[in-house]
Amino acid sequence: MSLEEIYAKVENFLVEDMEIDAEKINGDALLVKDLGIDSLEVVDIVVYVDDEFGYKMKPEDFKQLHTVNDFCNFIKEHIA
Repeated sequence: MSLEEIYAKVENFLVEDMEIDAEKINGDALLVKDLGIDSLEVVDIVVYVDDEFGYKMKPEDFKQLHTVNDFCNFIKEHIA
């Protein structure tokens, strides 16, 4: 799966499931500061990554990610 495909899936998830305004989402958007993702929503993200990409992400993995690009690159590295 290409990075572009991963980005498209992540963007769709953030808009549809997390109800984040699409205009706020770009590669450099900060997950917590710009998109407002909180610790409770991290659980939803972990479940999403497992369901969508088949990787069992840990909540502590998410703490190392700062931007949407970081998140997409993390997924790419772990599903390749």
